[in-house]
Amino acid sequence: MTKKYVYYFGDGQAEGDGKNKELLGGKGAGLAEMTNLGIPVPPGFTISTEACIAYYQNNNQYPEGLWSELSEALQRLEKSTGKGFGNVDNPLLVSVRSGARVSMPGMMDTVLNLGLSDETVAGLARKSGNERFAYDSYRRFIQMFGDVVLDVPHHSFEKIMRQMKKERGVSVDTELSTTDLKELVKKFEELVKQETGSPFPQDPMEQLKLSINAVFGSWNNQRAKTYRKINKIPENWGTAVNVQIMVFGNMGSDCGTGVAFTRNPATGAKEFFGEFLIDAQGEDVVAGIRTPEPIADLKKLMPEVFGQLEDVYTKLEKHYQEMQDIEFTVEQGTLYMLQTRTGKRTAKAAIKIAHDMFNEGLIDKKTAVLRVTPQQVDQLLHPMIDPETEYDAIAKGLPASPGAAVGKVVFDADTAVEWAERGERVILVRVETSPDDIGGMDAAQGILTATGGMTSHAAVVARGMGKCCVAGCGALEIDEHKKELRIGTTTLVEGDFITINGSTGEVINDQVELVEPELSQEFADILNWSDEFRRLGVRTNADTPHDSTTAREFGAEGIGLCRTEHMFFEGERIDAVREMILSESPQSRRRALEKIKPYQKEDFLGIFRAMEGLPVTIRLLDPPLHEFLPHSEQDIQKVADATGLSFNQLKRKSEELREFNPMLGHRGCRLGISHPEIYEMQVYAIMEAACELKKEGRDIQPEIMIPLVGHVQELAELRELTVAICREVIATYGVEVSYLVGTMIELPRAALTADSIASEADFFSFGTNDLTQTALGISRDDSGKFLPLYVEKKIYGEDPFVSIDEEGVGQLVRMGVEKGRATKPDIKTGICGEHGGDPDSVFFCHRIGLDYVSCSPYRVPIARLAAAHAAILEK
Repeated sequence: MTKKYVYYFGDGQAEGDGKNKELLGGKGAGLAEMTNLGIPVPPGFTISTEACIAYYQNNNQYPEGLWSELSEALQRLEKSTGKGFGNVDNPLLVSVRSGARVSMPGMMDTVLNLGLSDETVAGLARKSGNERFAYDSYRRFIQMFGDVVLDVPHHSFEKIMRQMKKERGVSVDTELSTTDLKELVKKFEELVKQETGSPFPQDPMEQLKLSINAVFGSWNNQRAKTYRKINKIPENWGTAVNVQIMVFGNMGSDCGTGVAFTRNPATGAKEFFGEFLIDAQGEDVVAGIRTPEPIADLKKLMPEVFGQLEDVYTKLEKHYQEMQDIEFTVEQGTLYMLQTRTGKRTAKAAIKIAHDMFNEGLIDKKTAVLRVTPQQVDQLLHPMIDPETEYDAIAKGLPASPGAAVGKVVFDADTAVEWAERGERVILVRVETSPDDIGGMDAAQGILTATGGMTSHAAVVARGMGKCCVAGCGALEIDEHKKELRIGTTTLVEGDFITINGSTGEVINDQVELVEPELSQEFADILNWSDEFRRLGVRTNADTPHDSTTAREFGAEGIGLCRTEHMFFEGERIDAVREMILSESPQSRRRALEKIKPYQKEDFLGIFRAMEGLPVTIRLLDPPLHEFLPHSEQDIQKVADATGLSFNQLKRKSEELREFNPMLGHRGCRLGISHPEIYEMQVYAIMEAACELKKEGRDIQPEIMIPLVGHVQELAELRELTVAICREVIATYGVEVSYLVGTMIELPRAALTADSIASEADFFSFGTNDLTQTALGISRDDSGKFLPLYVEKKIYGEDPFVSIDEEGVGQLVRMGVEKGRATKPDIKTGICGEHGGDPDSVFFCHRIGLDYVSCSPYRVPIARLAAAHAAILEK
C-alpha cells in the first residue's frame, strides 16, 4: 500500500487532528483541529513531515505518489471554492507555508498569493472588482516568490519600492495607486529576469512545485539550523508544508490581518493581547514592515469581527488548556483563522500563566509544573535595572521582552557573533530583525529595533530566547553602511555602550548598573509544587556564607561542594599560604598553617550557620601548590616587596613546583599524602567549627571529601588521618557530631574500581568537570579552540562540559554508582560538577538513581524544576 503524504482539511472536516503534530507539523495539526472544531478556516491540505524526510532521502525528489495526491487535493479545493487553479477568469490562489512539529517563528519560508500570473491577475481584478488589490497582491507574490524561491535578494525589491514611494511623495505602500502598482509589477519582473536570467514563472503548477521545494529546502537553511541548535530541535524531524486558499486582508478598509495571544506573552496577564493592520497581509505584521495597531482598537473599527475573534480565542484556549498564539485575516468583514499554536512567552509569563490556569481549574498541578521549563527559569534569573536607579532615556520603543541589557552597539548579526565570541557584551541594533539574524540575536545581550511591534519577529524570538528586547523604537535612525545610530541630536557609532530596558521600552545612552530580579510568589509556588514531585535532591556549590545563604533562599538542601582553596586567596591569608609553601620542613609548614587555620575555621562557622540542619560537603585542598605562587618576575618581585619574602626563594620555589600538566599532577589527595599537615589543619578547622556550633545546640552535618582519589589505598590512608582527628576534636569538645568521610569520583580509574573504593567511603560525589576532562582527554581550558567545531560537525551532540556526555562520561558515573552500591547499598551519591545545573544532565542523574545534584546558587531553582520534570515525565 502506498504511503499517504497529503492530508486535506476544509468544509468542517479534516484528515487529522491536533494530536498529529509529528506528522502534520504544529501548523497543520492546528489547522486540522480548528477545522474539526467548526472554526472558520480557509480550506487546504498539508504535505506531511514524512514527505519532507523522504524528499531529502531521495536526493531532493518527491516520494512516489505525492504529486498525484497533491493534484487530487487541489481538485478538491477547486470544487470547494468554485475557482480554478490557473483559471484566467476566476483564479484560485493559495499560500504555501512551512510548519515544523514545534514552533520555529520566521525560520522557514512562506509564499503568499501563489497562482498569479500576467493573465490571472487581470482575471482577479475583474472578479474582485478591485484592480488595485489584484496588482498589490501580484507585486507581493513576485517579491516573495523571487526572494524565497528564486534567491533574488529581498533588499533589491525593497530598493525599487522605496524609490517609487520617494518619486510619488508617499510614505506607506497603501498610498501607491493602481498605476503605480502595475509599474512596480513590471519593474519586479525585470529584476527577476536580470537576476536569474529567466522570466518570472507563469505556470501555477510550476510555481507550486518550486515553492514546495523551497519550503522543504528551508528546513536546512542557516537560520533554521541555528535555531534548532539553540533550541535543541532534532535535525531529522523535517517540516510539513501547508497549502491553503488565500483569503485577503489587503482588499480595502473592511479587510485586515493580525496576530494575537490569548494571554499577554510578556507578563502572563489574562488579557487578549495582539496587533493588527488594516488593508494588509499577514507578513506585514510579523515582519515589522509597518507598525501595527493594538488588538483592542479592532473593537472600535470592526465590532462584530472582534466579538467573533473573542469567541474563537476563548474556545481555543479552553480546548487546548494552554495559551494560544493565533493568526487571522479579515476579508471584507469575514473572519478567517489561519493558525493556532502554543504561544511563546517570557519566563515571567510562563510562571503566571501556569499558576493562573491551575487556580482557574484548567490544568492540574503536574501540568502547571511541566508548563514552566528549566530554561525559562534560567531566563527569569536574568538581571534588571534597579528601580531606585535614576537615568535619562534618549528614546522609547515597545517593551517587547522584559529584563535589561547593557552592551556595545552592533548593527549586524555577524558582528554580534564575532564580538561576543571574543568576550564583548553587545546589543544588536536593527531596523528590523529577520530570521537570518538568529545567530546574532542569540549572541547579543539584547535586541533593539526601529520598526515592528509586540508580535514582530524580534519580539517573538527574543521572548522565546529570554533575551531583553525593545522593538518599534521609531526615533532610531540607523545607517548600517556608516555603522551609525542617530536618536535626535545623539549620534552613536558601533562599539558605543547603551542600556536597553525591555520592561519599559527605554533606550539609555549609558551603562546602567543592573541588579538581580526579585522572584514572585507564583514562582515560589511553582518551585514548591516541583518539590512535591521530584525524587532527586538539590544542593549547591558554595564557598562563602553569602553564597550559602543565597542558595538556601533558592531552596538548596545543603552544600554538595565547598571548595576550600577559594578561601586561601582572600586578604592576608594568601601570605601565610605562600609562607607554608616555601617552608622546607613539616614543622615550619605547620607553623604557617596555624596562621591560616583561624581563617578557615571562621569560614566554616559562617557556612555551617547558613546551612544549619543541612549537610555540608567540604572538599579538602585540591589544586596544586604552584597556583598560589606568582609566576612572572614582575609578580614575584611585587609579592616579595609586599610580604618581605625572598625574591630568589619565591622564584626558585615557583620553578620547582612548575608542572608540565598540573591538572594531572601533584594535586588533590596526592598533595594530602605528601603533605598531610595541610589536610590535618583543614580537618581540625572543620570539626572545631562543627563542635563549637553543636555546643550552641545547632544541628551541624559536616561531610569531608577527599579529592582526586584513583586508588582505594589513597582514600584509606587519608580516611584514617581524617577519622583520627574528628574523634580527637569530638572528644575534646565533649559533644556528638555525626560526620561522613567520602570521596570525589573524578578519575576513570575511580569509577572502574568504585566497588573497592566504596569500602572506605561514606559517599561518592562525582566531579563531572574533571571526569569529563580525564575521560575524554580534553582540557577544559583549551577545548574552546576546537569543541565548537566538534559540536557543529555532530561529533558531540552538545558541549560535553555543558551537558554530560552520556555515552562516555555518563557510563562511568552509572558504573561508579552501581559498583559503589554493590559494596555499600546505602552509600550516598551525587554530582557536583557544572552539569548539576544543566537540565539534560539532571534528567540523566535522575535516571541512574543518584541521590542529589549540586550546582551554583543561581541554578538551584533550575535543578529543582528539572528534577521534577524528570520524575513526572518518567511516570
